[in-house]
Amino acid sequence: MRDRRRAWTADVTVALAAVLPLILFVLVERRVAGVAGFPLDDSWIHLQFARNLAEGAGFAYNPGRPVAGSTAPLWTLLLAGAAAVAGASVATAKVVGTACTIGAGLLTRRAALAWGAPPGMAVAAGVAFLWAGPVAWGALSGMEVALAALLVAGSLVSHASGRTWLTAALAGLAVTARPEAALLIPAFLLSRPLTPARVAAFVIVPTVVLAPMIAFSYATVGAPYPATAAAKIEGGFIGWLGGLREPLLVTLAVRPWAFVREWAWWLWRTHPLLPLVLLPAMVLAWRRRGAALGVVSLGLVAHPLGMALLAPYRGPGFQEGRYSIHLLPLALVVVAAGIGTALTSRRRAVAMAWLALALWTLVPAAERYAWGVQNIETMQVEIGHWVRAHTAPGARLAVNDIGAIAYVSRREIVDLMGLATPEILPYRRQGEEGVIRFVLESCPDYVIIFPTWFPRLAARDDLLEAVHRVRLERVEVSGGPEMVVYRLRRCGV
Repeated sequence: MRDRRRAWTADVTVALAAVLPLILFVLVERRVAGVAGFPLDDSWIHLQFARNLAEGAGFAYNPGRPVAGSTAPLWTLLLAGAAAVAGASVATAKVVGTACTIGAGLLTRRAALAWGAPPGMAVAAGVAFLWAGPVAWGALSGMEVALAALLVAGSLVSHASGRTWLTAALAGLAVTARPEAALLIPAFLLSRPLTPARVAAFVIVPTVVLAPMIAFSYATVGAPYPATAAAKIEGGFIGWLGGLREPLLVTLAVRPWAFVREWAWWLWRTHPLLPLVLLPAMVLAWRRRGAALGVVSLGLVAHPLGMALLAPYRGPGFQEGRYSIHLLPLALVVVAAGIGTALTSRRRAVAMAWLALALWTLVPAAERYAWGVQNIETMQVEIGHWVRAHTAPGARLAVNDIGAIAYVSRREIVDLMGLATPEILPYRRQGEEGVIRFVLESCPDYVIIFPTWFPRLAARDDLLEAVHRVRLERVEVSGGPEMVVYRLRRCGV
């Protein structure tokens, strides 16, 4: 009874710790942006898919046209379920994200405890997770990172108790929320002696979990991965399979080194002590808990290298570390179980110092989040409202940022980047002239682009007439300082 009371008290402490960063982020958001919104245009992409699903239009960006346009389909499906109950909205996405974040914090505490961390250090690990700037950003961003972190933390709890099949299932689901989590599956498999049952679990279960996503991608995109990946991958092994060629030196040396440096920098910005203590903590965790935790902790080293070698797009620190946040539960569990266990005294002082530094990093993180919201609201959301008010309901838009503009305007879109219009990808490989040719062939009514992304297209006065433009005074996350709405004067090659 006393143990249950202590566990309940610890869980309540961790859950309540989430209030502080969330309030801070919301207050700064209100001061800077004046409205609750999303810090990325991609968040609106998830919400657009979710709304269409909830309204019965299928897994489609343009209603009725199915496309594998989400790299995190599990998050999209979760949002769709919430939208079916409460309606698709910014508030719905933030509530779901916050719930997943708090759940991940609770499971991080339980995972640290299960792997031998002292109870106080386990609580500190859960609070430290919630007080990390990227985690608070993820909770309110409308992005999938909180769900991915929740599943990774759950897999660590399951792995500690030796539940192989459940661990394999949770790790497989984590991949459908954040593909980079795939690197943890072989780590879980190799962390304990190989037996036929373990091999079967970590091969069969993830395959079954991922099969629907792969099949849907083949059916709608013609590749085993979503159009979002096909449009963004810049090289590496998967890029090579897709026909992208780059110098071998870049693939094997230049990019991996750049990604490792960016990984260290992102860890430092998340918490100044994290890159300093992580490697010693991994060694101590291996010595105290054996390969069961030690091998899994190698996922923290494999992450930047795997990103660089397999399917590079942007580095581990890109957009607040959206491709890396899911690994924070593992990092904090390793620190708590390694260094936290090694400390025989002053544990409370060390934990308090860690959390104090975490609070120090939250303020600049909140500013970055708020200015991200300001950028998207001022530019993409505003243009979405303009389009809705000034164009016919049946107007077709060719755009390079498809999220908020499509969601707010409810207009059919042609995605010039290929995330939701995969048929443009062969044209994009031909450079900007290929994009111009695609625009002329698809014949949209309006073209909405960053002129800096398509300077030749923007300069074609014989094709385009500017009718509306928005310019940002400060660029935090926007792809350019100005976005312009053009009317297409003519089409046809």
